[in-house]
Amino acid sequence: MGAGTALVALAALFWGLSGGIGGILMADGWDAFVVSFYRGAIGLLCVLVWLMLRPHGSGLGNPRLWFWSAIAGLGVAGNFSFYFVSIGQGSVAVAATLMYCAPVFVYLVSFVLKLETPTRLKWAAIAVVMLGIVLLTQIYDIGASGVTALGVGAGLLSGLSYAIFIFGFKYAAPHGSPQAILVIAFAVLGIILIWPGDAGQMVAALSTPDWPLFVALGVLGAGLSFVLYIIGLKHTAPAVASIVAMVEPVTASLFGVVILNETLVGTQIMGMVLILVTVTALSVHSRSVRPPADAMKF
Repeated sequence: MGAGTALVALAALFWGLSGGIGGILMADGWDAFVVSFYRGAIGLLCVLVWLMLRPHGSGLGNPRLWFWSAIAGLGVAGNFSFYFVSIGQGSVAVAATLMYCAPVFVYLVSFVLKLETPTRLKWAAIAVVMLGIVLLTQIYDIGASGVTALGVGAGLLSGLSYAIFIFGFKYAAPHGSPQAILVIAFAVLGIILIWPGDAGQMVAALSTPDWPLFVALGVLGAGLSFVLYIIGLKHTAPAVASIVAMVEPVTASLFGVVILNETLVGTQIMGMVLILVTVTALSVHSRSVRPPADAMKF
């Protein structure tokens, strides 16, 4: 394994662990929006350091960079928040797998905006992912798997939000550096999530015994992971990066089962496999045909 691939794998591992850490915090009574806020706020400190170390070509004087980075910030705020809401209303494994459906939303949005040409293969892949979602969430018998309708909806919205983040990052990239984009995006996230978060918990988190978990969540889930991924992707074939990204939902699922004592029945495991394999194949196919200009997860 090359150094670039190793960095991508490590970033995906950190993202997977962040879901489990968030699950522990919410099990301790912390609000999903508070957890999301501190994940982004601590991540902001990390990428600020990166920007100060690498200020060249930041593009911070370009209004277009600010506009598209703010769109990316809206996306990442929704992604973090809906992801943790989904975990709270179901399980880490289900939430992480539903979020991994983000490339499907990217395709659907691209179809609507005529940025991507629909093909039978792409529609078939999307149909298989939808079947996987049905099996994973057991939506035909909602509640049987311990996942609520809100949990399913939030998980899908987390994937949709990540798709928005991808588009925002993509259109911001020509106007500035990745570190500048992330600084603006995480700052927007912080501004947005102050409003829905529990004010009392926001203050209490600053002196809680759980602070090491908050720090680990922010550093692993929003700061160091993004830096490692973007650097690693510069030295990794896009198709390889798409496959290695599967480390995230697999890690999150194992964390939920082993650490949080979550359970998955056979049909859910089958649904998870359908989603992970199909989404990865879709991403590999897309990148082999048209490598993306942005250094993003999918």
